[in-house]
Amino acid sequence: MIPVRFTTSDLPIREQFDAWRGWFDGVFNIALNESEAGFAASSVVWTLDEFGLSHVKAPALTAVRDTALLRANPIDHWVITLGHRRTVGSGGGGLILDVPGSVPYVASLGRELVIQRTSDERLQLYLPRDSFRELAPLLDAAQAQALDTPLGRLLGDYIGLLQRSFSELEAADMPRLTNAVRAMVMACTGPSADRLDLASSQINVTRREKVRQFIDQNLREPRLDATMLCREVGMSRTQLYRLFQDDGGVARYIRHRRLLRGYADLSDTANGASINAIADALCFEDASSFSRAFKQEFGLNPRDVRAAAAAGLLLRARRQDAGAEQPRTLRECLLQF
Repeated sequence: MIPVRFTTSDLPIREQFDAWRGWFDGVFNIALNESEAGFAASSVVWTLDEFGLSHVKAPALTAVRDTALLRANPIDHWVITLGHRRTVGSGGGGLILDVPGSVPYVASLGRELVIQRTSDERLQLYLPRDSFRELAPLLDAAQAQALDTPLGRLLGDYIGLLQRSFSELEAADMPRLTNAVRAMVMACTGPSADRLDLASSQINVTRREKVRQFIDQNLREPRLDATMLCREVGMSRTQLYRLFQDDGGVARYIRHRRLLRGYADLSDTANGASINAIADALCFEDASSFSRAFKQEFGLNPRDVRAAAAAGLLLRARRQDAGAEQPRTLRECLLQF
């Protein structure tokens, strides 16, 4: 298996940090924690059909995934990270991140993140939500928590073993490997008795995940509503409404997801569709109603987002073409699985 490699070590010192920021374009905004003469760093990414693994070595930094990145680049993979040194920050929703070295932790790229760390080496296991949706209850419950248990440390050892084994794996091994990773993560991130009453909430998270996936696959379907969802995902209207009562209801959640897709389309400089065409494709009555809803949701006009993206003021959302050359950024790697 041939990984994607990126390093700044061969660049002039004054260009190293900007190149490293470019590598994370669309996934994180990177800032220096302390003044550095240079920024010698490296990233190696193995991309499989259903998950990915990276090995990163870099000086001290702060990585931020804010609301602007969530809107413009809606990747929502889970990331299980294992570093040698302490990591602090926040995981969105008021979650505080404080993880000792050599202990894995779970984060979601679908939420705001702030990660601060000293010079370190780390392994990061990327699990796409759609490919590992049955793990949603466990991984969502474990977000921003140090997996500082015997099973958690075993998971860290397993991630290290994966990295060491990749060079020897064949294509025929991939389906079995994916199932092995799924089983290992499920076994090692399961909630302990002292933090659960998750029996029913796990069921609800699984149901919600099923509905979310169906909604995202059908955002351009004009008939998408509560009736269609109940029929297609096999649940009652009461169950559906309970799942989305904190989101303001089913219709509001569908509109929110459509607006997020619209934001991503407008931020993508490769997308030449007019605002009116984007509004129509996402089932808004016209460009005016789309613009009003967009302004209400994001505090910005669609034209402002498109103009800022054209000026390079927003991180662009790129899609990886099947026949493209080696990925140029981490985001392009993540889009391959």
